[in-house]
Amino acid sequence: MTDRTVRRRRGALFLFFFLPGIAMSSWITRTPDIRDQLGVSTSQMGLVLFGLSVGSMSGLLSSSRLVARFGTRPVIGLGAFLIPVSMLVVAAGATVPSPPLVALGLCLFGAGMGAGEVALNVDGADVELIAGKAVLPLLHGGFSLGTVIGGLFGMAATAAAFPVHWHLAAAAVVAAGVLPYALGGVPSGVGARGVPQDPGAGRHPAPAVWKDRGLLLIGAIILAMALAEGAANDWLPLLMVDGHGLGATAGSLVYVGFAAAMTVGRFGGEFFLERFGRVTVMRASAVSGAMGLVLVIFSDNVVVASAAVLFWGLGASLGFPVALSAAAGSGPDQTARVSLVATIGYIAFLVGPPALGFLGDHYGLRPAMTVVLAFVVVAVFLAPAAGARPRDVATPREGASKSEDLGVSPAELP
Repeated sequence: MTDRTVRRRRGALFLFFFLPGIAMSSWITRTPDIRDQLGVSTSQMGLVLFGLSVGSMSGLLSSSRLVARFGTRPVIGLGAFLIPVSMLVVAAGATVPSPPLVALGLCLFGAGMGAGEVALNVDGADVELIAGKAVLPLLHGGFSLGTVIGGLFGMAATAAAFPVHWHLAAAAVVAAGVLPYALGGVPSGVGARGVPQDPGAGRHPAPAVWKDRGLLLIGAIILAMALAEGAANDWLPLLMVDGHGLGATAGSLVYVGFAAAMTVGRFGGEFFLERFGRVTVMRASAVSGAMGLVLVIFSDNVVVASAAVLFWGLGASLGFPVALSAAAGSGPDQTARVSLVATIGYIAFLVGPPALGFLGDHYGLRPAMTVVLAFVVVAVFLAPAAGARPRDVATPREGASKSEDLGVSPAELP
C-alpha cells in the first residue's frame, strides 16, 4: 500500500469520525430547547437519551459479527447512512413534539454510531500497523473537531432562536453529502475472517479474548473514560444550566469549550504518546479529567466551573482511542479485542444517561457527577494496563520499532 493510498484512507476515516461529531453536537447543544419543546423532566429526558444507548449497544453487538463476515467497509457505510436519517427523525420528533419519536431517532443515531464504531477502529488500528505510529487519537480528534464545529453552529442557532428542526435537518444534509466521497477511500476486506490480518491468523482458532485479564483491565479503563466523555456529551449543557445557573446559550458555549479541549488533546496525542508512552499519557489524562470534574462538581464559582470543563475535556480526550489502540495490539484477533473493549465502553453509554438522569432528578446533576468522578479516579490506578505487552503477537512491521508499533515509549518495554 503506497503512502498516498494510506493518506487517502486515513483522510476517509477522519471524515467518518468527523461527521458524527457534527451530528452529535448539533442535537446536544439544542437539548435544553428540545427538552422544553417536549415538556419533559430531567429524569424523563434521561429515558429519551436511553434510546441512544439502546441503539448504540444494538449496533455495537452486531458490528463485530458483520465486520468478521463482510469486512469494515460495508459496516462503516451502513453506520454512516443511519446518521443523517436519525437526525431527520429527531427533528421530526422535536417538531411534533413526541418524546418516543425523538428516542427512536436517537436509537437510530446510536445504531449508526455503534455499528460503525468497531469497524472504524479496526480499520484505524490496521492503518496504525501500516504507518508504524499512533493514528487512532488523530482519527478520534476528527470526531471532536466535528463536535466543536457543530457546537459553534448549535450555539449560534440557540442564540438566534433558530428552529430546532431546521437546524438538525441542515446537519443531516451536510452529513449525507460527504458520505459517498469518504466511502471511496476505505478498502474492502479489512477485518474479515476470510482475509487473515497476519500469517498465522488462519491456522489457529480465535482465542477467548474475554478471558484475557489484561484486556479486561483495558476494558475497565475504557469504561471509566467513556463515562467521562459520555456524561459531558449527554448532560454538560444541562449541567451548566441547571447546576450553575447559566443561560442556554452560555451552557452551549461551555460544551463547545469541552469539545475544543477534546480536539486539542486528540490532535496532540501522537506527540505525547511518542515521547511518554501510553501509561503516562493515560494516567495524566485520568488525573486531568478528575481534576476538572472536582471543580465542576464542588466549585460554586461559575467561572471556575466553566474553566474546569477544559481539564475535563483534555482528560477525556485520549482515554477512549488510546485504550482501543492498546486493545488492538494486545494479542491476536484484533477485531474481537476491539469489539470487546468497545462493548465494555458502551456500557457507560447504556447505563450512564438514565442513571445520571435519575440521580440528577433526585439530588441534582452536580452531585450525580460524583459517580463519574469515582470511575475516573479508578482509571488513574489502572493506567499501567494500557502499556502491557502481549507475549504472542506478531513482530512489528518492517520499518517500525517496537515502541512505535505498540504505541509505548522505549522505557516501558521490558
